Amino acid sequence: MSPGLAPGPENPHGDGLPPMKKRIAFVGTGGRALSFIEPVVTTYRATNELVGLCDLSPARMAYYNGLLAGELGYHAVPAYPADRFDEMLRKEKPDTVFVCTKDSTHHDYIVRALEAGCDVITEKPMTTDAAKCRAILDAQRATGRRVRVAFNYRWAPFRTKVKELIANGAIGRIRSVNLEYLLDTNHGADYFRRWHAQAAESGTLLVHKSTHHFDLVNWWLDAIPAQVFAYGDLVFYGKKNAEARGDGALTKYPRYTGEPAAKGDPFRLDLDESASFRGLYRAAEADSGYLRDRNVFRDGIDIHDQMSLNVRYRTGEVLTYSLVCYSPREGMRVTFNGDRGRIEYHEFIGSHMNRAVREKDFKIEEKPGSEAEGEWIKVYPHFQTGYTVPMPPVAGAHGGADEILNRSFYAPDAPATDQWGRFAGHEQGAASILVGIAGVESIKRNQPVNLTDLVPLRPEARHLSELV
Repeated sequence: MSPGLAPGPENPHGDGLPPMKKRIAFVGTGGRALSFIEPVVTTYRATNELVGLCDLSPARMAYYNGLLAGELGYHAVPAYPADRFDEMLRKEKPDTVFVCTKDSTHHDYIVRALEAGCDVITEKPMTTDAAKCRAILDAQRATGRRVRVAFNYRWAPFRTKVKELIANGAIGRIRSVNLEYLLDTNHGADYFRRWHAQAAESGTLLVHKSTHHFDLVNWWLDAIPAQVFAYGDLVFYGKKNAEARGDGALTKYPRYTGEPAAKGDPFRLDLDESASFRGLYRAAEADSGYLRDRNVFRDGIDIHDQMSLNVRYRTGEVLTYSLVCYSPREGMRVTFNGDRGRIEYHEFIGSHMNRAVREKDFKIEEKPGSEAEGEWIKVYPHFQTGYTVPMPPVAGAHGGADEILNRSFYAPDAPATDQWGRFAGHEQGAASILVGIAGVESIKRNQPVNLTDLVPLRPEARHLSELV
């Protein structure tokens, strides 16, 4: 018998037995997956084990296995083509499957993993339309397995501070919210180079990107959205828009990498300039057919680049929301109007774009004319002097959120509940995407859309905290 071990990271309970490692498999090995895989095999490797990768592209999985066996000091793991996903589940027997594929395929992998007896963590958005959402909810109900959505926005310390102020009644009961989000011509343009530019793949940016913002407001208010009315247009990207404003020269090539005529194009993305892009995307073009650097001024883009909508909540609040994807600066401003005052939240920390780098290499990328002003929160109580709220320190990717979120996924001592309700399950994931899905429907119909007409999400519940 081996001697007992003292408590510590390798044996947190000090019971003399090695900890049972949680078996984790990933489906989807694009750039975003790296921020979730690296902590599994480094910080939390004592209690977690990466047991498999699955992807459409063998080249991408080979790139990841090179990182695992090299820089990350782990080892290569079994790699399964997408059509052998079920085989991976049978052979590797993961406890948890992490889904990081294209948004339009999330539901398929989530449902199959649940039916195989696995828990699931999925990158946001949970899925892209009402039918796929219903399929996930039905599968979870039938299997009883756990589904979590990786809403990293909730976990950033400065956004949690906003939640704390509202929960503590700093301005009384909230009656309305205004949220304006600006994506700049660095970050915003990147969605129009990729598969996100097709509504069938992303659900439009009202689902893919705005799910972050809708989830934030749902969570800040502890409220469930009820009805949406929306407008959306494509006014900047796409060939016709470029030609109409005299930028026809920027439309002449289908992609940017290897194109001499694109040298001076401010929207150019050269995959050969990034080692990670070369490994993940350039090398994978032959086996995946995916071009990561398509011209943002091409034909065939069918999503909007500016959107606005109103949301009525079951508890009576109203959200006024806008998203612009071609701004010269990046960030958001949010205002809360309460019956005891007003909160103004300002977040302009500069542009960033997913370059598939490791977290230690994450950086804010600036373009000429952009401006990073930081974050601040100001409170204006009725009949009192306004004040600025001290901001908590921030370090790391996504405003410090990724590190905290990964701890909640992987740490052996992660609590089952959170003081601020930051854990998001399948029902809260649905509450977010359904705002965007209803918004897309509203744009098509030119009329308000009730969310329960799309998915009957716990009609008796009023507060987000009542949802899993």
